[in-house]
Amino acid sequence: MRTIRAAAVATGRSDRGQVTVEFLGMTPLIILTLVLLWQFVLVGYTFTLAGNAADEAVRAGTAARPGERQGACRAAGLDKLSGGWKGGAEVNCTTGGGYVRSSVALKVPVLFPGVVAFPFTVHGEAGAVEEAKR
Repeated sequence: MRTIRAAAVATGRSDRGQVTVEFLGMTPLIILTLVLLWQFVLVGYTFTLAGNAADEAVRAGTAARPGERQGACRAAGLDKLSGGWKGGAEVNCTTGGGYVRSSVALKVPVLFPGVVAFPFTVHGEAGAVEEAKR
């Protein structure tokens, strides 16, 4: 190492600024890695939201009258979703054999909309026993 440095000094060259050049070369890779990590965080958060929306929808569906079940289910499923997820959300409730099921489909938002299409939809499902109506 000392002989290389001595040779660089002897020829009038130095390695000053080399770290800056290497960092600038790596910057696009670092940024791309951060963008991909953030997109994966959005995917994970969408899974959480889909499960929670399905739970809320089935909870409201079991408490509603049979004729009002789909409306109550949909309203409760969409209630806590923010704009990025609410736009393409699909919420459905079905009843059969004293059991209410809800199904929620959410599209994963893209970090840079319009630049890349992210064709990934997350599904959440939940079920509960119908409440007895008196």
